[in-house]
Amino acid sequence: MTSGAGAQAETTGGHGTLRGIVLKIVSVAVFVGMQTCIKAAGDVPAGQIVFFRSFFAIFPIIVFLTLKGHLATAFVTKRPFNHVARGVVGVGAMGLGFFALTRLPLPEAITLNYAQPLLVVVFSSVFLGETIRVYRWSAVAIGLIGVLVISWPELTLLNSDEGLDDQEVLGVMAALAAAAISAVAMLLVRNLVQTEKTATIVLWFSSTASVLSLLTLPFGWQSLTPIQATLLILAGFCGGLGQILMTAAYRHAEASVVAPFEYTSMILGVVVGYFVFGDVTSPGTLVGGVIVVAAGIFIIWRERQLGLERTRTRKAALPQG
Repeated sequence: MTSGAGAQAETTGGHGTLRGIVLKIVSVAVFVGMQTCIKAAGDVPAGQIVFFRSFFAIFPIIVFLTLKGHLATAFVTKRPFNHVARGVVGVGAMGLGFFALTRLPLPEAITLNYAQPLLVVVFSSVFLGETIRVYRWSAVAIGLIGVLVISWPELTLLNSDEGLDDQEVLGVMAALAAAAISAVAMLLVRNLVQTEKTATIVLWFSSTASVLSLLTLPFGWQSLTPIQATLLILAGFCGGLGQILMTAAYRHAEASVVAPFEYTSMILGVVVGYFVFGDVTSPGTLVGGVIVVAAGIFIIWRERQLGLERTRTRKAALPQG
């Protein structure tokens, strides 16, 4: 993890910002590649997918840390139970997310995941007591309307006898549950980053998730074809590489600049979904996606404005001369 001074040096200047944006977009593309591999692998048990995604993600991360000379201290922590708790919650979110991914069109699965940052705002208020003003509450409400627009065709089927037998209905329910649980995981990560290095958090999570996912082995893991195994191993490597690229992006540019480019995954999801899986994105998904993206970008912008206000307040409070 870079020092404050080093990070500040990296985030100043146009070249650093441009590099951060490019790294973020590349990381998003790699994560979409990961999701594409998982979806292409077909109907594989979610726990089995979590194992491949977590275990094989460790290898590129270890190579990266070795090259940086940080591997020796990467696992060192005084908060192992906090890491395990984050792992348990994260595995739940990951498993539900992968279940949804195998049952929904790729663009829809990606777009529903955008509910997570909206729910982080809600949970920050409920569980952490953070003050959320009317602007962000309004953005959250509008964003959740967008999620409802995307989900509505499937959720209305719940009133029929076929609803709970429909795989897309189950996929939507799993995706929304995954977004909610993932938001809780983000709160745990926010607590961990106050004392832990990024490498420590990532390695502990991947290791914990690998072990926990093995507990699902008695519940129906299946024999994989060579193609399925290759796709899931690639998904794991993409997950680890994407994590490295995303971390590097936030070191080169401010979070408020980089974060909105997360939404390029919607465009990539539509393109890959159409050309690889023949998924034609519904008007509801497109309209709802635009609403959710707009709400998310507004929240990011608002966070930046509040950060600038806090910085000005601190500077004004310093003794002059």
